[in-house]
Amino acid sequence: MKIGIDADDAGQALKRAIFEDLVRLGVDIEDLEHARTVLGGTVDYPDIAFHLAQKVRDGSFDRGILICGTGLGMAMCACKVPGVFAGTCHDVYSAERLSKSNDAQILTMGERVIGAEAAKTVVRAWLASEFAGGPSTAKVQRMRDLEKQHPATSAGTSNL
Repeated sequence: MKIGIDADDAGQALKRAIFEDLVRLGVDIEDLEHARTVLGGTVDYPDIAFHLAQKVRDGSFDRGILICGTGLGMAMCACKVPGVFAGTCHDVYSAERLSKSNDAQILTMGERVIGAEAAKTVVRAWLASEFAGGPSTAKVQRMRDLEKQHPATSAGTSNL
């Protein structure tokens, strides 16, 4: 499994801690360093999240981890990429359910919300979890069907 990770300015320290932990565990992970290498300088979380979500959608990564101050904005922006599910988790149970029940490819977290050691545990639990199917299969399919029904999602336009 290949993992991509990125963060805005508010999540750099937590990103480094998670990245280093996963490298030690032998996980195939790439730090996108989006803010510095792709656009140069400071980049806000919407562009960072959208960029990684596109990489997940196109198959460059199987899963992604995004970190900002709370994780919330990253999740919202990553979910704008059709076919990508993202969620914010700061506890092990939610992280497992994000994968097992919702088949989400992207985990988001907030450096201002969770400490590094707890975050490492949450990430490990999420990576160890796979979509369980069963009763959740129909619900996940329904989410995918609803996504396709919305013109802004399927056409890449906005209704604003």
